[in-house]
Amino acid sequence: MPERLRVLAGDCRITDRGDRTRTHRGRVVVLIKPDNTTLVHDADGYQPVAWLTRPESVVVEGDGAGFTVTAREGDRRLRVVAEEATASRGLPVTEAGVPVGTCPSDGGPLVRSHGDVLCLECEARWGLPAGASVTDATCGECGLPKVRVERGEAFHLCLDPACDPLDEAVRDRFDRVWDCPDCGSDLTVQSAPGRVFLGCEQYPDCETTLSIPAGVAVDECDCGLPTFETPSGHRCLDGTCAAGAE
Repeated sequence: MPERLRVLAGDCRITDRGDRTRTHRGRVVVLIKPDNTTLVHDADGYQPVAWLTRPESVVVEGDGAGFTVTAREGDRRLRVVAEEATASRGLPVTEAGVPVGTCPSDGGPLVRSHGDVLCLECEARWGLPAGASVTDATCGECGLPKVRVERGEAFHLCLDPACDPLDEAVRDRFDRVWDCPDCGSDLTVQSAPGRVFLGCEQYPDCETTLSIPAGVAVDECDCGLPTFETPSGHRCLDGTCAAGAE
């Protein structure tokens, strides 16, 4: 279920104690976000009258006739005392992002936010590989959107890595395709959480590892390894190779 945003309003006295003390009074709206960030808004402009970002604690006391909000972070204290309360509610709130489809589990909207895709209804979340883009196609197995991700070539995979693993796709295409620049043995596709890379088959005798960049292999470097077209330009598979840098 979505987390709750606490909304309180009324004729309030606001005291912000830190390096110095500031006091305001007015009919304001107090917003307490799920991460405890506390904001006090009046009728003027977009900037809050006072705020405290992710404080250590927030305590709300009182009833319909009045309320007191106390937020603390170290030596800083934000206190809002309502002389007269006009509203006090908890509202469902989620992250906001770019719409990318519909959740096949509950029909909720899927949005892309902070490098993830999440459902605004069930709040299921899927991480995106670096440089991936969400496409209009859907997975025939689970119904989630497909993503386009470049690791040597462009792969179109299910958003859910359990359904369509990136490391398996890269392994099928590039395992033992290139030689180790240090010993000449095969480079094998290996994986770690959040990463697909190449490692020498002679490990631990040869500890060479090479990250596969987010890009497409387009040519061969003077050193014998491939060069990649990436968002930042051409580069050799070996990021330390001077010959493949542009």
